[in-house]
Order: sequence, then structure tokens, then C-alpha cells
Amino acid sequence: MNNPLVKIVDLYKWFSLENREIPVLNGVEMEIQKGELLCIVGASGAGKSTLLHILGGLDRPSSGKVLFDGEDISRFSESQMAQFRNKKLGFVFQFHHLLPEFTALENTMMPALIQGNQNKQIEKEAKEILKEVGLEMRRDHRPGELSGGEQQRVAMARALMLNPQLVLADEPTGNLDTHTSEAIFSLLKRLQHEKGITLIMVTHNEFLAKQADRIIKIVDGKIEKG
Repeated sequence: MNNPLVKIVDLYKWFSLENREIPVLNGVEMEIQKGELLCIVGASGAGKSTLLHILGGLDRPSSGKVLFDGEDISRFSESQMAQFRNKKLGFVFQFHHLLPEFTALENTMMPALIQGNQNKQIEKEAKEILKEVGLEMRRDHRPGELSGGEQQRVAMARALMLNPQLVLADEPTGNLDTHTSEAIFSLLKRLQHEKGITLIMVTHNEFLAKQADRIIKIVDGKIEKG
């Protein structure tokens, strides 16, 4: 088997509360292959989102390693981590976090704008991604003028803007009705396959999870052995 894109080694995470340590992740070990679609499931409070945030460099482990292409990202400085997130990762959250004053096109371009890229090629690429997610005719609309499903499609386009190696999705269909949820997931799955992206998704939706290449269940901060 090829070297994994992500390897997690003996990962622990705890939070301090009133002089007590509250454990959240307890010795997680896992590997994620390049191009894999992996769903993480488990009860609320099991540690799913915490694990995803650590994978995305939004939080730090208390101990253990997170290796990305063999490099321990948990040792990165804040500036290194910010650069890593911008260049290597895409994020899709339950709450889309679009900037309300900007259009769908401008929101899609945001990762490139953060890098300081403002040329016509960036705009062209953003328009192409919006076309891929079915929003070619809505690109000049602001988030408040879009439906929930359309806003999530913009969030997906933004996540794909810089051709990330890994996309992390935290309950991306959690606020959508069943029909829209399935449509969004089908689109995300198709784009993931076509672009060769590795996708890790946290979900409570068993129907969607069963369509993944692999399911990991977290129970009390540990991966349940199947």
C-alpha cells in the first residue's frame, strides 16, 4: 500500500476546566490514504469534530503526532500552520461561514485573495468552480440572496478553489433537508472523485456515511474496533 496522506499516532486531546483535565481523544491511531473518502461517525461529544479540527490545524493535540505526507504538522508554528491550511486544505462546515457582504464569486475567490492573488486567472478559475457546482448563474448574488443548499455549494467551491489535497467537512449537510443533503453529498463525492481529492467527513447521516470508502466510528474518544 502507498504511504498514507495522513497518519495519526497515539493522539490525545484534553481540555482543562476548573483544575480538572477533561479527556476528549484517547490514543487515536489511524491512517488515511490519498484519494480516500472517509466518514467519521459517533455520538455527539465523542470527539469527532475535535479530531477534524486537529487534522485541519485549527486545534493542537495535547500529545501524539499528526503526519501529513510524513511531516508532523502538530509541530508547525502558527504562521506555518496558516500557510499549510491555505495551500493544502479545504474546509466545509455545517455553518457555511460565507462573508455576507461579498458575492458568491468573491467568497469562492477568498482563499486566493488571502494569498494576495488578484489576477484575472483567479477569477476565471473561481467562475469555473462555481459552474461545476451548478451556480454559474448565481455567482453575483450575495449569501443572503441564496438558499441554504446554494450557500453550501459556494462553501464547497471555496474549499476547492486552490486544488487542496485534503478537504475536511464537518456535518456539511447538517442544516439541510433530506433531498438537498443527498444532492450536496453527491456533488461533493463526484468532485472529490474527479479531482482526486482526499475527503474526510464528519456526519450523523448513516445513509450518506454508507456511501464512503470507509467508515470510522469514534466512541468515548477512541476509534471503535470493527
